[in-house]
Amino acid sequence: MPGVKSLAAQQYYAHPQNAFWKAMGDIFDADVSDYAARCNLIRAHDLALWDVLKYCEREGSLDAAIRQDSMIVNDFAAFFKKHKNIAKVCLNGGTAARVFQKHVLPQLPAPFAARLTVLPLPSTSPAHAGMRYADKLKIWRSILKATDE
Repeated sequence: MPGVKSLAAQQYYAHPQNAFWKAMGDIFDADVSDYAARCNLIRAHDLALWDVLKYCEREGSLDAAIRQDSMIVNDFAAFFKKHKNIAKVCLNGGTAARVFQKHVLPQLPAPFAARLTVLPLPSTSPAHAGMRYADKLKIWRSILKATDE
């Protein structure tokens, strides 16, 4: 679920300390100086960017503060039905991965879920300070460059 700054800006990863866009720029050697360039990068590499959660209640921006009983996941079954060529889902952080595994995968048609590769990646959030940016980038690059080829 987007943080407070992202919701206010109506832009993915709007918090200036979140390393998502820096990583995308580094991985694809692309301009990420403004939001239009960031969106162009996503489209140019045939990526999709979507939140696991459509709605939740929490104080602040930390995933740990999400009230479990308030979570509503996005309709991935409909999304994947419309976008049949998606074969890989990369999840930014542990919470996104756990929610996707628990609440999304069981809702997907079995044949599709079986062929879908789901990859949890280290969070780009500034709250995930236990891993250096260079280490996160190495993992993200290995996954996303493989997607781009």
